[in-house]
Amino acid sequence: MSTLAGKSIVVTGSGQGLGRAYALDAARAGASVVVNDVDATATQSVVAEILDNGGSAIAAVGSAADWDGARHLVDTCVTRFGAIDGFVANAAIKHEGLPWDETEAGLRRIVDVNVLGVMFGGTHAMRAMVDSGRGGSVVTVVSGARFGIPGMSAYGATKGAVAGMTLNWAIEGMPHHVRVNAISPLGRTRMSSVDARDDAPQFPDPAAVAPLVTALLSDDTVGTTGRIIRFDGTTLSQYADAALEDGEERASWTVAELAASVRRWR
Repeated sequence: MSTLAGKSIVVTGSGQGLGRAYALDAARAGASVVVNDVDATATQSVVAEILDNGGSAIAAVGSAADWDGARHLVDTCVTRFGAIDGFVANAAIKHEGLPWDETEAGLRRIVDVNVLGVMFGGTHAMRAMVDSGRGGSVVTVVSGARFGIPGMSAYGATKGAVAGMTLNWAIEGMPHHVRVNAISPLGRTRMSSVDARDDAPQFPDPAAVAPLVTALLSDDTVGTTGRIIRFDGTTLSQYADAALEDGEERASWTVAELAASVRRWR
């Protein structure tokens, strides 16, 4: 039996790049896929590719950063395929700039797409999963930029927001059998330069990264939630974001003592 047989999923930003790879791999694994992108031609192309290979898919053109548009993606999945079992919040935009060169319009746009786009889609998807009583799997996408890359402060901040969102959603979804995990992928796409200064010497084909998403959508990972997973097609690792180093305790602190202790963390 195929890994995702009988499951219905939505993949945002799946007209090209990593999102396309996620949609194609999920379809090959037996899922019915709602392919979403703002580019109608790209969206229809991915749907056609899935159908030509014997899979099941439907196009849903529009922005995941629109509240009603995001709800439409979930409604389309439920109406067309009978349920929603998985939601991959992949849609994002690249943004580079130094803090003092930013504009209000640029900052609002990246927050709208990279943060609210995830929040809107995830909210509607989780509501449907909880209401159905079936539960499901939500997969978000983060980046090494959240740990600091020159020129990537706004982009990194949005991915940090998604990481925090993922951990909180995982806790809130657990009683309802909704699991939420984030991936931090490396793949050769139009946005590769965002992570080009990260820790990998080269970027794999997106198809090499996609099986991780399929695994997280499958019943084989039921019980796995609140994880932030790094994958480049060969090396799989997990971020331990909540870890605290051993602390230093005093009954009271002076400014000089605090400064001296902080300096030791350099």
